[in-house]
Parts: sequence; C-alpha cells; structure tokens
Amino acid sequence: MAALIADKYEAWKAEANARFDQLKANEEELNRIFAEIYDMVGEVPIEVEDKYVSVARIFDTAEEIPESFKGNKYVRTRRDEVVSLISYAVGCMLGRYSLDKDGLILANQGDTVAEYLAQVPSPTFMPDEDNVLPITDEEYFEDDIVGNFVRWAAAAYGEETLEENLRFVADALGGKGTPREVIRQYFVKEFFADHCQTYKKRPIYWLFDSGKKNGFRALVYMHRYQPDLLARIRTDYVHEQQERYRAQIGRLEELAADADRAQKVRMEKQLKKLREQLAETTQFEEKVHHLADQMIAIDLDDGVKVNYAKFQDVLAKVK
Repeated sequence: MAALIADKYEAWKAEANARFDQLKANEEELNRIFAEIYDMVGEVPIEVEDKYVSVARIFDTAEEIPESFKGNKYVRTRRDEVVSLISYAVGCMLGRYSLDKDGLILANQGDTVAEYLAQVPSPTFMPDEDNVLPITDEEYFEDDIVGNFVRWAAAAYGEETLEENLRFVADALGGKGTPREVIRQYFVKEFFADHCQTYKKRPIYWLFDSGKKNGFRALVYMHRYQPDLLARIRTDYVHEQQERYRAQIGRLEELAADADRAQKVRMEKQLKKLREQLAETTQFEEKVHHLADQMIAIDLDDGVKVNYAKFQDVLAKVK
C-alpha cells in the first residue's frame, strides 16, 4: 500500500516530541519529590532546562529551534531525519539492512548477495549485486546510486507516491533543481561527510574518490569487501567512465566546430570540465590498478581505521 514519507515523518516527530515532553515532566516530578523529601523546596531548582533533556526533540527547520534548546545535542531537524532515512536506504542498497527483516543482514566479513538471500529469500528490494554504487554527476551506470534510491523509495513506499516522496526528500535536503537533481547533489557533495559524522570518523561505507573534479566516485560496503573488488571497480566502472568521457569529448568537439559563438563558449566550458574529469580518472585508474594487482585482504577485527588506510590513495579523506 502506498505511503507518504511526509506522513511517516509527522508521526515520528509527534512520537519523539511526546517522549521528550514526558521525560522532561518525569525529571521535574522527581526533582519535586526529592526536594520535599530533603526539605529543600524553594532552595533547589525543580524545572529542567530544555537543553538538559537527553532524548530527541525534532523541529522542522533549524530556524525553529528555540534558544532554550541551544547546546542540546539531541535536537534534530527534518533534514536530519531525512538524512538518516537516506543512510538506511543506502544500507538496504548494500545489503546491510532489509525492508523485510529487522536488524543487520550482511554483517560478516566477505558476505555476498547469496548470504543475503539465505536470510531474506524473497526481498522487496534487492541489494546491489557487486557491492559498488557509482556516484557521478549524471546517471551513467545502471546501478547508479540515485537510480537505486529511487527504486528503493518505490519499493518501500509505493510507486503511486514516488514523485511526492522524492519531492519531500529533496525539500528537506535543500538545493536547486528537480528532486532527482537535488538528491544527486546530496550524494555527490554531502553523503559521505554525513556518514563519517554518524560513524564517528569510522565509515563502514567506503567512498572511492578520484578527486575534486568528481571524475569517478563509488560507495562500497566494507563488510562485503573481496580482494578482487578494486579490479572490478577498475574494469567495470572506471574504464567505462573513461570511455564515456572520451565519447562525449569527441561529440562536443565535432559540434563546436560548426557552432555559433555563444554555443561554442558553452561547449568549451563543457569540454574543459570533461577533459579535467578524464585526466583525473586516468590518474585514479593508475592508482586503482596498482592496488588491484596486490589483491589486498582485510580483516574486520583490525577495525575501520587500519583497513581504510590500506586504500588511502584511492579513498576519500575522512574529515
């Protein structure tokens, strides 16, 4: 049955805020009881300041947060909740979570889709087969992360409400363009930073990143890592992306030859970006090739920091 993310959000906000109010009331009642027991009524504060209540309180926007809540690390906004939803969706895309079963699904070293299907035989939403989710400026790949998110939203909330749900997500994130464009920009520019913050600079979803020109990026799930992963990223994704850049550059160069001045200026700008992205992916491919040939193994028991450092030349920096 189709559902609206907006309705789910409002229901969760009401539940969370009622819990906040109840906890605050409970703490104040305890303060009154102890003040009476120790004959200190009027000498000790009874009221509990909002900033000291240690459960979530949700506001639609940061501008709505009263001064009394400043300093409360549990305060959240609609954007925070949508970011959490996106994180859960990525977990479903990579097999960590499932729409059909609570808790962790793939959480052991080297887990594959086969292990996922053993736990969830008929999934509502199927995780990515090869554990690689490309994040690019445009939808170049069939398993593109934005395309995957759209399919996840349709599976989770229904096809009938898909466009309205994408608008709600995009409005919460903020930005210009269509809902899909806003969501893409979030994945390109902000998702990994938010993920690192959530996991205290110990990301479990690793971002392969060619550099500032965004020539190529892709998320992988650490727990599903296999020694041949980099070889697959190189041949199935980076090489394909390079070929697309070359083809786009070739077409634009042909069109620019017969274009008028205004068109030529626009095309030259596009060409500059594509050439920079191609150059960046060429350097990136060499680094990936070097590491891929080593067939590096990891051990989850070593922790994220140790394992991430093995691929630091091709992974995004954790800030």
